[in-house]
Amino acid sequence: MVYSEKVMEHFSNPHNVGEIEDASGIGEVGNAKCGDIMKMYLKIENDTITDVKFKTFGCGAAIATSSIATDMIKGQPLSEALKLTNKAVVEALDGLPAVKLHCSVLAEQAVKAAIADYYRKNGMDEEADKLNVHCDDCECCG
Repeated sequence: MVYSEKVMEHFSNPHNVGEIEDASGIGEVGNAKCGDIMKMYLKIENDTITDVKFKTFGCGAAIATSSIATDMIKGQPLSEALKLTNKAVVEALDGLPAVKLHCSVLAEQAVKAAIADYYRKNGMDEEADKLNVHCDDCECCG
């Protein structure tokens, strides 16, 4: 399997690893069956993501997609972070092998799950429900 230089860089030196103790929102997606589980922690102030951390159990592609996704949403307003797509994650990493594309879906879903958690904690259940977060979209976990 051939990985891009960016994938190898984010796997070898992942950005924003860890957890945020007083996180505004926490999202966990994945499935032990496929071996990739992502947990995303967001600190949100004035509808802007001021900090983001992740913990991922999985392959190198799962770690790389988590790392790049956190870079892409850090400092962004929620409205922009919600536009993050798995395709944008793949493009930012200069591609992924086809069998690893589900990792980019997990990264997108982890971000949305953390934002949905934030919405629920703040009484915005309708907004959270609109995000329709679950891992059923990826072929490894469906």
